[in-house]
Parts: sequence; C-alpha cells; structure tokens
Amino acid sequence: MQDKDFLARQFESHRAHLGAVAYRMLGSRAEAEDAVQEAWLRLARSDSATIGNLGGWLTTVVARICLDMLRARKSRREEPLAPGTPEPAAEATDQEAMLADTIGVALLVVLDSLKPAERVAFVLHDMFDLPFEDIAAIVGRTPAAARQLASRARRRVKGAQPDQEADAARRRGIVEAFLTAARDGDLAGLLRVLDPEVVFSPDAVAERMGSVGEQRGAERVAALFKGRAQAAKPALIDGVVGIAVAFGGQLRIAMRVTFAGDRIAGLEAIADPGRLAALSMTPLET
Repeated sequence: MQDKDFLARQFESHRAHLGAVAYRMLGSRAEAEDAVQEAWLRLARSDSATIGNLGGWLTTVVARICLDMLRARKSRREEPLAPGTPEPAAEATDQEAMLADTIGVALLVVLDSLKPAERVAFVLHDMFDLPFEDIAAIVGRTPAAARQLASRARRRVKGAQPDQEADAARRRGIVEAFLTAARDGDLAGLLRVLDPEVVFSPDAVAERMGSVGEQRGAERVAALFKGRAQAAKPALIDGVVGIAVAFGGQLRIAMRVTFAGDRIAGLEAIADPGRLAALSMTPLET
C-alpha cells in the first residue's frame, strides 16, 4: 500500500475535478463536499497500488456515491419527514459561485427534475465526456442503455431549459427585489413585489422564533418584513427559487416562495429541523 501522505497529495490534485463532478450531479456544495470526502475515505481503505488510473477510479467512485445520494434524496422526499439536524448553510466559495454561473440556475432546476440515473449519465457524458462503457458500470446498465439515459436527459434539458431559464431568472429577480426592499425598509418596494392576497405561513418552529403567526394581505406581510431579512439570501429549495436564512453559519429558516405573475403570492417559512434536513438547498449568491 502506498504511503498515506503521498496518497493524500495525489488525492488533493484531483479534488477540484471531483468537486466539480459532484456539484453538477448534486447541485449542493455541502453534499458535493461530503461525496468527495467519502471518496477519500474509500481510497484510504483501498489497496491503491492496484489502481492504474487514479483520476478515473476516483471519478467513478464519486459518481457512484452521488448516484446513491440522489436515490436517497428521492426516497426521502416520498417518506414522512422525521426530526433531524439541518444542513449547515455556509457562504458560497469562489469555486461554487463560478460553478453556479457555469451551470446556471435554470439547468440546476432541470437537472433536479431528472431521475438519478439520467442525471448521472447526462452529467458524466455531456459535461465530462466520460464514455458510455464507463457510465454503464456506474449506473448498472448496458452501454446502450446508458446512452439512452443520457439521450433522454439531454432531450428534457434542451426542451425545458429555455422556458426554465426565463422563468428562473424572473423569479430570482422578484426574490432579490423583495429582499432588497425588506433590508432597506422600503415599504413601497415591498408592496410592488407582493401580490395583494399574499400569505405568509410559518411552521410551528418558525412561528415561535418570530413570535408571529400567519399573515394575510400585502400590507401586513410588507409590514412584517420591513427592515428585516438581513441574513436572508436567494436559494434553490428543492429546485425552486426561494429564500434561505442562516445565523452563525447554520441554516435556520427556509422559505418556499410561490408566485402569481411577477409578484410573490406565498411565503412558507420552514424552521423545523426535520423538515429542513429533508430539503435540497443550493445558495444563489447575489
């Protein structure tokens, strides 16, 4: 077995690539980091002397880890939510911001709608030019079936992306305008982006944190947020543009946002740790 320090240096030389692969598959910086770290642990437990192409081996391992995480994510969304620990929300790194700009909000939304095997096949082939023979071994299909997975994903991405891109950009702009007006204490600005019948609905934990229950109507919701939202930032929540609030580097509140035309029609504040832990969260830096 090779010297662990040497192995660690070799691994670090591949970390950026592995992080890019994992981020494109998972759409979450924290989950991508977890996948890369798990790949290191598996490498450390392996007989590295038998690995001929370390970069290819690590890419395959990370892809399999991501596939398992995607499948678990899909299953988790179909099961009753249980108490858990929320994923810490950290500031986006320069690398993450670059990746987000490269991928685009719309593509992240579309990728999140794909089945796990489709997403893996599409990312590995179309973004990283991995041959279908290698992809087949990762997704447990024949090369021909892996090609079909990527082709099906490609059609969905190309068909949905133009509309998704315009819609995601529009919604992100609305959320950013809302947050800017809230921070500035701009009541008129808040009223411009809130639907007259807007509803703010906190869960029980969020209600205790804010000492306020459900609020209905633009004036009441605008008054509630005026001068607030200092720690709030746009985020993709389960693939949809929403709002994340973090304190001390930890996610505390996620707000699902619903829209009516160019205005916000609903704000659902989620602070229950179990519900937060089940969300897929991707920061969208302004």
